[in-house]
Amino acid sequence: MLLFCPQCSNSLTVSRSPETGTNRLECRTCPYQFILTRKYYERKPMKRKEVDDVMGGEGAWDNVDQTEAQCPSEDCGGTKAYFYLVQIRSADEPMTAFFKCVTCGHKWKEN
Repeated sequence: MLLFCPQCSNSLTVSRSPETGTNRLECRTCPYQFILTRKYYERKPMKRKEVDDVMGGEGAWDNVDQTEAQCPSEDCGGTKAYFYLVQIRSADEPMTAFFKCVTCGHKWKEN
């Protein structure tokens, strides 16, 4: 939880009050202080992104090119696949190609 000073709008820090020995929120640029009389906490669960969302989600396969590629799935004999290239490693490494079979929709990548 980040609070801001109502007088100068700088962030407030938590410190111990020398007079009372209790915690307080104080501004480091102006004399504003707020004595904490009870415990304050905030719990916010974070939603994890799915891997597909990081790599483009549903729209990642819109407007991509096709190429001749053998599908690695044993059940499919597809010979065409959609593909796109992404630089996910350092610049001196080659780009990673992501493929999606036109026939069965199986996805795979090649480095």
